Amino acid sequence: MTKTEVKSRAGEGVSDAPAQEVKAAIAGFVSEFKGFQDELKSKLQQQEERLTMLDRKTYAAGRPALSVTADTDAPHQKAFAAYVRHGEDDGLRGLSLEGKAMNTAVSADGGYLINPEMAERIQGVLRSTVSVRAVANVVNVESGSFDVVIDRTDLGSGWATELAAFAETATPTIERISIKLHELAAMPKISQRLLDDAAFDVEGWLSERIANKFARAEAAAFINGDGIDKPKGILNYNKITNVSWAWGQLGYIPTGAAGDFAATNASDSIVDLVYALGAEYRANGTFLMNSKTAGAVRKMKDADGRFMWSDGLALGEPSRLMGYPVLIAEDMPDIGANAYAIAFGDFHAGYTVAERPDLRILRDPFSTKPNVLFYATKRVGGDVTDFNAIKLLKFATT
Repeated sequence: MTKTEVKSRAGEGVSDAPAQEVKAAIAGFVSEFKGFQDELKSKLQQQEERLTMLDRKTYAAGRPALSVTADTDAPHQKAFAAYVRHGEDDGLRGLSLEGKAMNTAVSADGGYLINPEMAERIQGVLRSTVSVRAVANVVNVESGSFDVVIDRTDLGSGWATELAAFAETATPTIERISIKLHELAAMPKISQRLLDDAAFDVEGWLSERIANKFARAEAAAFINGDGIDKPKGILNYNKITNVSWAWGQLGYIPTGAAGDFAATNASDSIVDLVYALGAEYRANGTFLMNSKTAGAVRKMKDADGRFMWSDGLALGEPSRLMGYPVLIAEDMPDIGANAYAIAFGDFHAGYTVAERPDLRILRDPFSTKPNVLFYATKRVGGDVTDFNAIKLLKFATT
């Protein structure tokens, strides 16, 4: 006989209890999460309603918005903290008290108490402080003078033959130029009460003014100084036509017209000035003139109608004349009869500025009580150290 085998299908006879438990657990978790989410939304909504109510009250009262953090940079807090910690009461003096029941519209109700607002700094009149030191050789010294040793002569040489005796050649000689340091000084006086009660830093302003004045004084001396208790300027030396130049003098080129450029080919004198300087100095050449002279020179054109003057293309790049930089120094003379209004040369080789590197300010509250004296000094010197390196343009016929 044939026996029939009965086979069960896959999955039949297996209990589904674990799957049902998992489904029930997931459903319970989802339900609890939805409840938590609804509760969170309700709390956030209540919080937003409270904030809205506070904002409306704030706007209605015209008060500044509430801050959740402490304003440690508030002026009164900083001033009071400085007073408590260090005894400094300067910050408290500058604070103004606010009275809620008073106003500034009516003088009797507080308008008398409001002073006009003053700027936090004193606006000064701008003055040029451009100096030859920008292109000169500047050295810092710790003594009363600075010596420069100059080798201005050449060594002799000659062609020698195999058998003939060779004669002695010239030996170079050296020369020493001593640059003495001179003292700039200023001693203004300010009352102690003004220093105590001023709303801005008077001492800082005064120090800035002294430094600016010293810079302008030395800039003028580097151009026109006579060397007596001040640096000797480049225009205070003997000047001679360049064809007759000798050491110790500055050579010049005439423009060909009295007190002006020549009527025809005016730019030729500029070209002659540039090439009066030796090639070894011309590579580092710089023009020196004031603003009025620069205004006249920048209008000049060459034979092809091109301007000889070109402005700097990059920030801080100086203007150029015939490809050489131009330094505007207002202490140079204006164009006039027999004026040396333009200088050209390698000023790093030709002029040396020697100085003590510090500006000293002594505060003296005792000598003239109740005033305070500020005694400021600076020591600086300057002199021409290479007469080959600088040439001048003379506005004259010869």
